[in-house]
Amino acid sequence: MKTAVANRPVDISVVVPVYGGTEALPELRERLDTAMRERALSYELILVDDRGQNHAWSMIESLSRSHPEVVGVRLTRNFGQHAATICGIGKARGEWIVTMDDDIEHPPEAIGALLDAADIDHPLVYGVFAQRTHASYRNITSELMRLCLKRAFPDMNEDYTSFRVIHASLAEQLGRFDLNRPYVDGMLSWLTSNARAVAVPHGQRRHGESAYTLRKLISHATNILVTYSHLPLRLVTYGGAALSGFSFLYLLYVIWGRLTGHITDPGYTSLMSVVLLACGIQLLILGTLGEYLGRLMGAVYKRPVYSIERTSGPGRLAQPPDQP
Repeated sequence: MKTAVANRPVDISVVVPVYGGTEALPELRERLDTAMRERALSYELILVDDRGQNHAWSMIESLSRSHPEVVGVRLTRNFGQHAATICGIGKARGEWIVTMDDDIEHPPEAIGALLDAADIDHPLVYGVFAQRTHASYRNITSELMRLCLKRAFPDMNEDYTSFRVIHASLAEQLGRFDLNRPYVDGMLSWLTSNARAVAVPHGQRRHGESAYTLRKLISHATNILVTYSHLPLRLVTYGGAALSGFSFLYLLYVIWGRLTGHITDPGYTSLMSVVLLACGIQLLILGTLGEYLGRLMGAVYKRPVYSIERTSGPGRLAQPPDQP
């Protein structure tokens, strides 16, 4: 890690969206404090309550009262992990900003390895996992999603995760997109191609369960593909062109068969099959266009990315032992 921004109040800002891992927060803070003090780095821990559990805010307030480096931010409702992450980044004061989950699957001790790989020429570093501790369906769906996103975002780093180190000069640009359905990694791929990946261990979740059910994963993937990519439109365009070509060839076949006497009655079954197939494709195309129109309407309405209800904690930096 090389310093590039002077006069920053803290060295590191750690942003954690809080949804389902409230019970892990005390352990997360303690392990983070140990890791930062070992490196003699000043830091702040920004906990963003995304309204996942009713007792999350009381836990965050308690930590911020006991530990001056902890800053709490409570959103007015659930806006999603990426919106909560952008909210925390907007509050960050550090030269380098770390984003991580609240369930300790991202070990705080691995932050140092990400910082070592970061410099001004590589303002974005991802922590990737050689072996994930998620359920099998999560690993399978994650890999399928990566393949789809790689097609949708050719310039996107394949090894993206929510465990990131971002330089402040890059992170500050995320808030300028003003997208009501943000996707942090897609936005970062628009901003820089100078990203690195560092292998880190994947911790075991000991508190609660993942909020990403199969339905939510599919919904999240659909939102990303429709909001940040033209790939669905291209697919329906290619599909429509292929269907048109197939229909034209079938029409030539029917005309030829009629003229030569091979076909005396095309038949109700074949006719209805073609009609139903064509109608199904048309409905698919209309549905895809409707998804894009819905996103455009959301942009026109200027729905907020997030809305803050209250904050807690003075946000004073935690000084390492060798600093005054």
